[in-house]
This record gives sequence, C-alpha cells and structure tokens, in this order.
Amino acid sequence: MTQQTNLPATGSTTGGGAPAPSDRNSLSVGSNGPILLHDVHFLEQMAHFNREKVPERQPHAKGAGAFGVLEVTEDLSQYTKAALFQKGASTEMLLRFSTVAGEMGSPDTWRDVRGFSMKFYTTEGNYDIVGNNTPIFFLRDPMKFPHFIRSQKRLPDSGLRDNNMQWDFWTLNPESAHQVTYVMGDRGLPRTWRHMEGYGSHTFMWVNAGGEKFWVKYHFRTNQGMEFFTNAEAAAMAGEDADFHRRDLFESIAKGDHPSWTVYVQVMPYADAKDYRFNPFDLTKVWPHADYPLIKVGTMTLNKNPENFFAEIEQAAFSPGNLVPGIGLSPDKMLLGRAFAYHDAQRNRIGTNFHQLPVNRPRHGIEVNTYMFDGQMAFEHSGNAPVYAPNSYGRGWSDQTGATDTSWEVDGDLVRSAYQLHSEDDDFGQPGALVREVMDDGQRQRLVDQVSGSLLGGVRDEVLQRALDYWKNIDAEVGKQIESKVTGKQSVAEPAEGMGES
Repeated sequence: MTQQTNLPATGSTTGGGAPAPSDRNSLSVGSNGPILLHDVHFLEQMAHFNREKVPERQPHAKGAGAFGVLEVTEDLSQYTKAALFQKGASTEMLLRFSTVAGEMGSPDTWRDVRGFSMKFYTTEGNYDIVGNNTPIFFLRDPMKFPHFIRSQKRLPDSGLRDNNMQWDFWTLNPESAHQVTYVMGDRGLPRTWRHMEGYGSHTFMWVNAGGEKFWVKYHFRTNQGMEFFTNAEAAAMAGEDADFHRRDLFESIAKGDHPSWTVYVQVMPYADAKDYRFNPFDLTKVWPHADYPLIKVGTMTLNKNPENFFAEIEQAAFSPGNLVPGIGLSPDKMLLGRAFAYHDAQRNRIGTNFHQLPVNRPRHGIEVNTYMFDGQMAFEHSGNAPVYAPNSYGRGWSDQTGATDTSWEVDGDLVRSAYQLHSEDDDFGQPGALVREVMDDGQRQRLVDQVSGSLLGGVRDEVLQRALDYWKNIDAEVGKQIESKVTGKQSVAEPAEGMGES
C-alpha cells in the first residue's frame, strides 16, 4: 500500500489556514460535559462532511468592496500575541460594505444598518471581523435572528415591505431599542461608505504570549469625517443612482483617493467582566469610553479595486469563526451563533468548498491541510493521502488537549434563559443616553420626524401604541413629540421616506 506523504506533518489547519486545535477531541464543558456551539473547528468539519456528497446572501445581499492594508503603528503585545496586531505588521485585507435588508437590486441609499466586513490575510491564516457601522445590534440571542431578518424583508402575501411588521417585531423585543435609535438617527443614512464608522460590534477575546486574557471591542474611525444624507437626499439619490455607494467607492479608489480608517480597540481586563455594570457580552450594549477608553492600533486603508466583482466580492466568504492564534470568541451568544451560521450560509450560497476560492484562501505561502474532502466544486485535493486522522502515513493532524488559551469558566445547568442582568442592565438606558447625551437638537428633531413618519406608514393601532410607549421609555420628551406628531396625523397612511426600505 502506497501513501502520498508530501503534505506537512506538523499538524492540520482550518479551511482558512490557521492551526487546527484538534482532530481527536471536540470542545466541551469539562471532560464529561456537553460539546459547545463555538467549537468552530468541529462545526466546520461536521457541516462540510454533511455536504461531501454532492443564491444571494439572506441579509447583506447588496454590497461592494475593495482591497487594502492594515498597518499597525502601536505596541499591543501586552494584550495579544496575534501576528497581525504586532507593531510594524502590515496585513493585506478585504473590506465589503453592504445593506442588511435590501435585495441585490435595492438602492444603496435606503435607510438601514450597513455591513462592515473585513478579511485579513495574516501570516497565521485568515482572520475575519464581520461588523456593522454601529457598535451594537438589534438582538442578543441568535435564536431570534431569522425572525428579525424576516421582519425586515417582505410580506408573504403581497411581497411588499411593511412598516407594521418591522415595528411589531421591534416593540415585542425591546432589546432592539438601542439599535433602532441608531438606525432612525443620522447613521441610518450615511452619505458614502467612506464617510461612516465601522465596528466589530461584538466582544472578542485577546490572549498575549504569557497567556493573559483580555476582552476587546474593535472601532474603525473614518479619516474622511462622518457625513450623512437627509431623507430627501437619500430618496432622490435612490432614483438617480441606485448604486451610488458602490460607484463612489470604486471611483474614489480608481483616482487615487484612498479612504482610510484609524483603528482602535477598547480593552477590558478579563476579571472585570464578571461585575461590570453592563453585561459586556450583550450585543445591544456599548462600553462607555469613560470606563474603557480607545487604544490606538493603526490605520486601515483601501487602495485596490477588485478586478472581477463576482470572483473577488460576490464570492468572498466572511465568518467570525475565522480566527487566528491570540484571538478568540467570547460568551456573546450572538457571536457564538454567527461563528457557525456564517460558515454554513457560505456552504449553501457558494458551495461546499468555498474556502478553496482564491479570494478566500490564506496567503503568505500557508498550506491548507484540512480533513474536509470532496463535495461540489472540489478543486484542490490531497491525492491519495490519508483521509482520516489519526493515521500512520505521515499526514499531519492536530491533537490539542486540555484547556484552550481562549477559554473561559462555565458553571451551571444547561438552560434556555436570557443573560443574567448586571447592575445597570436594561433595554432603554443606553438608547436614552444616546438621545440625550450624544445627539444634538438637530439630530433629535430629525429622529422625531423619521420615527413619526415611519409610524404613520401603515402601522396598525395595536402595534402603534406599543411603539409610542417604546419611544417614551427611550426618552420621555422625544416620545411625547413623536406621539404628538402621530396622533395629529392619524389619517395619513403613507410609508415614511426611506424607512419602508430599512
């Protein structure tokens, strides 16, 4: 019996080229406990196996992007051993912008959250940060995510977008209040992708070379300054140029006007999370900068347009499950759910072997040595090398045992439950602070006008009353102004400009 042995014998990798933790043991709560959803390597292997025998994105269908570089100017070694975040490191990367709810043909300028997804081609494998242009999100539990996306899409009978459906979902899930306040404000209509901020949104773990752990949040501050459309400007542009944001980015880079963002992180000592006044893993919350100030990382610049949009942007596959040494996940339930869901969505959308496409492959000469085989459109292969691990014929496999360096303590029964509340946790406190302390008078007035117009767009009585209470809970004065505008125009039933397409 002959076996091909020209593959590396030092261990296997993930599909993204990073070292695989183990091909023998799954991650569990203790040696006898249940396996965990955030064992990304197991899920990747299992989901690929399920598709070995041989559409547009659900959310974030409409988008575009460009290539660039992350240059780290600061010393972060006390926080992480990840190669891409060491001082002086320069890492090639891809950034894709998008809208959440619109289909492929929808206008760029509809009111919506904007996706801000990055793939870093590091020397240790691919690392993805799949974020938005807001630091928070509508939900804190991934079980609700399919329901949320459907509420932003179209009705089953008419196939039309519907304000009532959106407000029905939002008001029945008051944790949405913080993100809804962002979307209804100026940030719901960025003038261009170049003129908006980006965030990792979730909380992640960093680990340094000494094994010390930290919790981090990513911030990408635009160096072009923040600029926004008014409702009228956005509506006009939707009719004039539905691809305005895509065109603006491509033409700006083509003429040498390369957009850039200054990269920062907030760092929380590992032990602080237990008693911090807000749950630091709740995706609907921010960490006030007074508690954890921004720490500069470096600069991210987009300097190269795609040569082929389909191959390099449409087939780009992002997942927060693409991790590298020195970076891990956190107890954020949304993040843990996404670590599986995004890889699985790409298998359905692009194909079982999406990781073999050039745009998704690791660079720097990294050899992918993964125990995922065959399936649709398998291009790369390992010849007649062993297809199982462990093996006796020289093909490397991984066998990490014991605690991982990105683990955290878990103790308790298996339950279906919301997060335990920290001392200042509630659904309306932070959005209220956003309205009162961050927005100026003009921004508050535009918020009142936008929400009022949206509520007049066919929202039914039983949902309307909940929505008015929702806004009074966010801020009493803003809620009162919204109620006054709505109750004074009850006969109006046209969708608000932009919000019908959020």
